[in-house]
Amino acid sequence: MDIYKNPVAQQAKTPALSVLIPYYHDDPADLLTALNGRDDIEILLYDDGTGDQEINENLRKLAADMPLPITLFFAQNNKGRSSARNTLKENAAANWVLFLDADMLPQTDTFIADYLHEISKNTADIIFGGFTVPSQKQSTDTELHRKFSMTSDCLSAEDRTKNGPQYVCSSNLCVRAHILDECGFDPSFTGWGWEDSEWAARVAKSYTILHADIPALHLGLENTETLLTRFKTSGANYVKFTEAHPELAKTLTLYKMSTAIKHLPGQKLMRPLLAGFVRASILPIKLRLIALKLWRASWYAEAFT
Repeated sequence: MDIYKNPVAQQAKTPALSVLIPYYHDDPADLLTALNGRDDIEILLYDDGTGDQEINENLRKLAADMPLPITLFFAQNNKGRSSARNTLKENAAANWVLFLDADMLPQTDTFIADYLHEISKNTADIIFGGFTVPSQKQSTDTELHRKFSMTSDCLSAEDRTKNGPQYVCSSNLCVRAHILDECGFDPSFTGWGWEDSEWAARVAKSYTILHADIPALHLGLENTETLLTRFKTSGANYVKFTEAHPELAKTLTLYKMSTAIKHLPGQKLMRPLLAGFVRASILPIKLRLIALKLWRASWYAEAFT
């Protein structure tokens, strides 16, 4: 694995916070630029096997000119989201680490300051700041994902707190570093989905989770075909999550849907119709969202067999 450290990183003091950014087929340049201006953090970025020379060379140039410590890791092969995050944490110098997805941007100018303020209170071990999506439609093909996120994921800190680890995800997640030494992300999760949910459920048994309103803006909305593919292929990860945390899983609507559909005769035959509804942009968005959720539940039901 190739490593680049900018001049500041080679002589930096211990930072107050390590910002960790894994990326795979995303360009984190805008996020890196948005985090500039702080002298109390370090930034570590990890290319998980994308190998895009144009993106990586631009990141080198940006890092070289920035006045805060930045380290870039360039993996030759894709090892998965859990492995990428674990590698970043192993190389972080601060006592607290902040994971940010490469397609996120801080929602406010006080984003890092707000996290450091919560850290200074010493009342939590894990802080999830939440995320938002653009307030306006970006394109016809990404509108379904935007609406899905708005109804399922973009919740206030108060609403997230009611469900504890259920609404924790690694797109904007701050953690005491030693917790990840004891309880890292499970690298047996491959592909997309559920590795952060499994981790959150595991650490919630021993550590305090704080849901805060320190949102990051999610700009990497997926198109409809990508959503269909991700929900189709993430069933194995979902089963792994439910097997690790059966009591939590049984309280979740998705689990109840999947196990109910599992017993419907010929349930697989409805998938072409569901996919057609999901793709039909002329249909009401609520109908398309229902079809998307049923599509996911159908494939997850098959994964249970």
